[in-house]
Amino acid sequence: MLIAGCAHSPTYAPEDPLEPVNRAVYAFNNTADRWVLKPVAQAYVAAVPAEIRSTASRFLGNLLYPTTILNDLLQGKFAQAGRDTTRFLLNTSFGLGGLLDPATRIGWTENREDFGQTLAVWGVGDGWFLMLPFLGPSTNRDLVGRGIDVFAHPLYYAPPEVAIPLEAVDIVDTRAQLLGTEQVLAQQFDPYAFLRSAYLQRRRGLIYDGNPPPEEDDWGE
Repeated sequence: MLIAGCAHSPTYAPEDPLEPVNRAVYAFNNTADRWVLKPVAQAYVAAVPAEIRSTASRFLGNLLYPTTILNDLLQGKFAQAGRDTTRFLLNTSFGLGGLLDPATRIGWTENREDFGQTLAVWGVGDGWFLMLPFLGPSTNRDLVGRGIDVFAHPLYYAPPEVAIPLEAVDIVDTRAQLLGTEQVLAQQFDPYAFLRSAYLQRRRGLIYDGNPPPEEDDWGE
């Protein structure tokens, strides 16, 4: 009985002092996704052929790529910045604005850097785990980074009649790529805790370029 009682109580996580609030936001996001975003993404997949969806993803990814180049430079990754600049110029010119991806075909693979990662490289800690309405998981550091990245996004400087439709397509396309992942969450005993752990581990992997150092335990060992 004691074991069963403990199993149904959320485990305290020091990185998540706002857990009751975050869980409420998580439930709200799930409801909004179930009734709005997921059906729109499913309709998008049903109505738009896979090749056209892939073309849209490549175009939108290329459009955002200057943000990666800027954060390469801010993190001191000058060689990577050179490669990413070459990739961007190649896909923008020979790839018709990013509709095609000739850079990947010749070995210039894609990187993703954002200002949240840059702040981490500069020594800024994670802060608290946050669950944001509509936006999903984040941390204090990543929230600040997300706000700064907005100013590096080309759509920030585009007229609303251009920016709004492209941002809407980006949101729907991103959700369409995640269709099916909700089944993984549904199989977890505590989907919220699973998502929190997965997000923090993924961000740690991105910050250390896939080679994070071993995490210290509570005794610093």
